[in-house]
Amino acid sequence: MEPPAKYLYYPGCSLKATGVAYEESLLTTLRLLEIPVEELSDWNCCGATAYMSVSEASATLLALRNLALAHQAGTKDVLAPCSACYLTLRKSHELATHYPEAAKDVERFLEQAGLPRPDSVRVRHPLEVLYTDVGIQRLRELTVRRLQGVRMASYYGCQAVRPYGEVDDPHEPVRMDEVLRAVGVETVDYPLKTKCCGGSLTGTIHEVGLRLNYILLKEAQRKGAQAIVTICPLCQFNLDAYQREIRKQTGEPIDMPVLYLTQVIGWALGGGFRELGLHRAISGRKLIEQWFTVKKEAETYV
Repeated sequence: MEPPAKYLYYPGCSLKATGVAYEESLLTTLRLLEIPVEELSDWNCCGATAYMSVSEASATLLALRNLALAHQAGTKDVLAPCSACYLTLRKSHELATHYPEAAKDVERFLEQAGLPRPDSVRVRHPLEVLYTDVGIQRLRELTVRRLQGVRMASYYGCQAVRPYGEVDDPHEPVRMDEVLRAVGVETVDYPLKTKCCGGSLTGTIHEVGLRLNYILLKEAQRKGAQAIVTICPLCQFNLDAYQREIRKQTGEPIDMPVLYLTQVIGWALGGGFRELGLHRAISGRKLIEQWFTVKKEAETYV
């Protein structure tokens, strides 16, 4: 695929709050790859999945305003790193462009707002961009340092690969593993790659949410992983923030780093510890400092 001249970055609410390390590492990684990116001006919340369950029509229009702004800016490709944002924007675009009745409502709404139809806009996830626009070979060529002897489990969460399969295969996703291996990271066979972390259940039915997170962490540990790598800010938060409570309930010594894919890739490309947001971790801090704090006399370059 021919890379576009410029990507518009849609952060969504998470990457400006609890997922700020995702934003920091994404923008650092894109800079190191010399990929031109600009934040979408005047963006609004996509409504995420919760709003869709309250009013699908309103949520769709709310999401589409962002895509209309991107179209107006003359950019086709909108980067949506958050899995919920990606899915909501992607579904809204599908509804507006492939369902005539919905398209009429969309057109009327956008006309009232003085905005164009976003027919030509593409909603894209950074993993897909890394895999298809940058490519495995280019990532190998640009790698300047490697993590030696560290095994990681690739975890997608339940939203990024379903239902469209554009980010990766819905049933047997492999791109995260390939991208990580391209920069010298060893990955483990992790069968729970797309199992739900419970999402907002940690804030509603807390015990259920904790149990779902425990299952994911325990399986990663059982498979020999020393860290989990994810592409979803809510998954990252759940798996990272509740490990102390899980240890208290289960008595098991789980203290595992939960990293963003862009933190690992960005570090391999030469990014700094703080600019990649690695200092923001809650769990596995000693390991993160051991792996990613680079000292000149011990630096491992390739």
